[in-house]
Amino acid sequence: MAGSKAPTPEAYLDELPTERAALVSRLRDLVNANLPDGYVERMSWGMISWEVPTERYPDTYNGQPLVYAGLAAQKNYTALYLNCVYASEERTERLKARWASAGRKLDMGKSCLRFKRAEDVAEEVLAETIRSIPVDRFIAEHEAGRAR
Repeated sequence: MAGSKAPTPEAYLDELPTERAALVSRLRDLVNANLPDGYVERMSWGMISWEVPTERYPDTYNGQPLVYAGLAAQKNYTALYLNCVYASEERTERLKARWASAGRKLDMGKSCLRFKRAEDVAEEVLAETIRSIPVDRFIAEHEAGRAR
């Protein structure tokens, strides 16, 4: 179900079949419980998105908010997009190592973690990752990447 036009995260969850909604809701709750101050949750890009509001940081290349994380029910899996990990090779490697030490198999693209079942989620590793980047640091890393 990529590309929803739901206006709110709650409406997005209501669109999903019950079993898919349960996993998406669980991941959404985990992100919201660990999200540093300054990010906002909204619907963007057809998915649930946590972003730096343009009122806080308007200087983006496309005029859109910086996306910290996104959550979507794709056709065959649930995807959690972690731009906070994608921006750092060190954080990517730390996530992979911690995931392995949690005894879970990681299905990961460049920024996308894919889950088919709730049992696939290493919740404490995700919680630590989500809370690890304050908004000011995320903005600074974005600016440093643009300067290159």
